[in-house]
Amino acid sequence: MKRIIFLLCLIVFFTGCKDKSSFKIDGNVNGEKKKYVYIHRVEVDKPILIDSSKVSNSGKFSFRIKTSEPDFYQLGFSKDNFITLLAEPGEKIRLTSKGKTLFENYSVTGSEGSMKVRNLDNKLNDTKRQLDSLSTVYQKLSKEPGFEAKGPMLESEYKMLIDKQRKYNIEFIIKNLSSMASIKALYQRINSETYVLYEPRDLQYLKIVTDTLTNRYPGSKHVQALARDFEKEMNQMYMSQLEQMTKDLPQTKLDPYLSDVSGKKTALSSLRGKYVLLTFWSVKSSDCVQENLQLREFYKLYSKKGFEIYQINLDQNEAEWRQAVKFDELPWISTREDDPRDPKNAILFNVKSLPSNYLFDKEGTIVATNLHGRALKLKLDQLFNN
Repeated sequence: MKRIIFLLCLIVFFTGCKDKSSFKIDGNVNGEKKKYVYIHRVEVDKPILIDSSKVSNSGKFSFRIKTSEPDFYQLGFSKDNFITLLAEPGEKIRLTSKGKTLFENYSVTGSEGSMKVRNLDNKLNDTKRQLDSLSTVYQKLSKEPGFEAKGPMLESEYKMLIDKQRKYNIEFIIKNLSSMASIKALYQRINSETYVLYEPRDLQYLKIVTDTLTNRYPGSKHVQALARDFEKEMNQMYMSQLEQMTKDLPQTKLDPYLSDVSGKKTALSSLRGKYVLLTFWSVKSSDCVQENLQLREFYKLYSKKGFEIYQINLDQNEAEWRQAVKFDELPWISTREDDPRDPKNAILFNVKSLPSNYLFDKEGTIVATNLHGRALKLKLDQLFNN
């Protein structure tokens, strides 16, 4: 008797354990009569078909998908008729749809991430329906008398709906920072041209989500793409600030005179007689850091032949700059803007992106701009090996 009880306990234990290498979907679709349902894994910006399931006469279907981490999936009948799931290993997902389209009226249980995605989609779809309704009324009233008074009221209501959706997404992100569903909240769109989070200050939520999910899911392709996007957006914002500063800046001589890591001030013009590569960079840009490692190899090859690098850092954190110069053992003249919040030299040289560079000849004339990688190597070979 004891042996039987022991075996029963083992059965309960093992059947109760979650399979950590896959998740299961059991679905029932009553609204449409389709032969097959398809599931795609979302590879950052495009869906990849991974499996299909035959739909029974009663509308039932099932999937078992192997996975090792939370991921986004599209499940549906076509590219225009699908729902998005955020599934994790070990989940047993129940999906029911009774609408004419799969996403029109569906419920999902057994997957916290998928339920959060459903809430996001439902809220946005509801907002879009209200916006479409207002647009229809607006178009109709625009041809009738009294539109001058009613038009602005409709426009105000339209903006109010968009602002309400934006606030909803922000609240969702703050409450779900550790969930990858927050990525979807960041990138939802009102239409093809307008993101729900459309204001420049919304970049802060991109940073918060990036930092949180990078710590939680460092190997996720979605999180890595998010980090790249954040770096790109920050770079664009920084360059926009530089362009704005340029408008009111008086004409100044193009001759940086800045302090290096030891405090010694060096003027670019003091390097006449050498070929000089003036570069602008940031510790926070992975492209800049990678290029520095490549420049270090070029410097070894050509520094004794009359090649010098004068590098200007644009980071506000001076300690991070000093640490990066020391850690990567950068052998050239490493300087930093006197006031990175007002980067006069970057503005004067009309820097649009990072990394950015200018190659000067021995007389101090710019002979090339923004040569990177192989293109720079070919130019240096041409100058020093011919």
